[in-house]
Amino acid sequence: PLSAGWLPALQFVRRGSKAVTRHWKAMHFQRQKLMAVTEYLAPRPAVPPRCLAPRKETLEEDDGYVRLLRRQVEEVFRDNRMIAVCQYNSMPDEDVVLMRHYLRKHNIEVKFVLNEIVRPVLSQSKYKNLLPLFVARNILLVSPETKAKEMLRVLKGVPQINLLGACIDDTILSRQGVEKFAKLPSLEASQGQTAGALALLPSQTSSLLQRGSVHLTALLDQHIRRLQAGETGSPAEPAPAQSLGAP
Repeated sequence: PLSAGWLPALQFVRRGSKAVTRHWKAMHFQRQKLMAVTEYLAPRPAVPPRCLAPRKETLEEDDGYVRLLRRQVEEVFRDNRMIAVCQYNSMPDEDVVLMRHYLRKHNIEVKFVLNEIVRPVLSQSKYKNLLPLFVARNILLVSPETKAKEMLRVLKGVPQINLLGACIDDTILSRQGVEKFAKLPSLEASQGQTAGALALLPSQTSSLLQRGSVHLTALLDQHIRRLQAGETGSPAEPAPAQSLGAP
């Protein structure tokens, strides 16, 4: 008799099954010989590679427009005393026009250049140390005069333009170097200070050299007056230096 309790009407019985596995089996000997015979062998060249004549490298000639742009870059670096390299970030056209207007007031021009044009020119010139600055999109701020202070004042209001470095009077400066250069006095003021300092030393030297002879001359004049006064019996006149201090 069935044990007391409830049994399900449907029961699942799990039956075991063989796992399908593929075991490695060595290739038949005849098949191995067939594969070895039919293996592809590349044909040997009729002439060894070392006996072949070297290929002539064809030099690609630059486009005329590219040569023109490179010539313009050379003129920019040759005709201007200040060349500032800046990183250019995207900004509205109105801001670009306004920035150019403010810079043009100080005789500073904005040049948009391509790295593919500038880098070959700089690599063959004395400005090759500026090559690390031309990585991203750059612009050049050029001027025939050293207007570093005015340039920094304009760039202070344009955060999209970042000064990376500059070449002023054939001297390469970093951003900090440009800021220090802008704090220097003008060339005329520096020349005046230098001329004054150079003229001060000779004047002091001349006065020191003449002091002894002037003092000796005054003593001799006073001695002569005393001798003349002793011969005539009249009181000696005071020396000019003493009469000036008399009330």
